Amino acid sequence: MNPLDFVNITTLSIILMFIGALGIIFLIKPLDKVIMLTILEAGFFITVVSFKYLDVALAIALFGPITTIIFLLSIIKINEIRKKNIIIQEDNSID
Repeated sequence: MNPLDFVNITTLSIILMFIGALGIIFLIKPLDKVIMLTILEAGFFITVVSFKYLDVALAIALFGPITTIIFLLSIIKINEIRKKNIIIQEDNSID
């Protein structure tokens, strides 16, 4: 009996989505959350392909990297705003 008979594509996709969802919930750093989102997205993509919704899979494949880039740009912008606020608060506390 082959042990790979128990691992099929839907089981793998469910595991990826579960790991990604738990990572998004429990991790603290924003970059780690983006990585877990891409893992969840990969599991969702495999699920869509396994159910043969190839037009939806094409849309996911096109919009997935775009959303990741948007999330990364927003994280960079939020960090810049937080640094500016810290500098302004330090300047106000000195006066």
